[in-house]
Amino acid sequence: MQPCDPQPGQIQRAYFAHESAYVDEPCSIGEGTKIWHFCHIMKGATIGRHCSIGQNVVVASTAVIGDSVKIQNNVSLYDGVVLEDHVFCGPSMVFTNVNNPRSEIVRKSEYRPTLVKRGATLGANCTVVCGHTIGEYAFVAAGAVVTRDVPAYALVAGVPARRIGWMCRCAAERLAFNAAGIARCSRCGAGYRLEDGAVRDTPLT
Repeated sequence: MQPCDPQPGQIQRAYFAHESAYVDEPCSIGEGTKIWHFCHIMKGATIGRHCSIGQNVVVASTAVIGDSVKIQNNVSLYDGVVLEDHVFCGPSMVFTNVNNPRSEIVRKSEYRPTLVKRGATLGANCTVVCGHTIGEYAFVAAGAVVTRDVPAYALVAGVPARRIGWMCRCAAERLAFNAAGIARCSRCGAGYRLEDGAVRDTPLT
């Protein structure tokens, strides 16, 4: 491993990495991304543009991070984790990649993928058990334990996590649907329709 800052004679990288962080080459890191203290980006990892990677973050070899993702301190992205654009990972939240780990049994062939779709928020100290998908602009409350797929725009909380409402993409308030299944955020004005248990954003006249 080599320190991630360029050494004399090397080409200047388009991202910033603190001198205490390590990047294992080759990997892909987009322009404008910032990698802070004591991080480790492993060989083969993919990180998009304009991301913020907080202190003590580990990004494994097959992990994929989209553009404008914010990862707070003390988060480990293991093999099989994919974050789409604009995902927020709160401090010390947890991903897994094996459902039944044992130290004496190698289960690398049993890794299960986790997909976090665009704009989703994963609150501080929550846990996302592997093999599930977090929908677009879903909101996982602090301390929740996700053991099933989370629909788009859903607000989930608890252990195990259960849906307790729906959240606007601006996250300023919960959505209140009328009898016709229509909601409008009073803060940003975005409109939504609830059909067959799923929320979709929709223009409202």
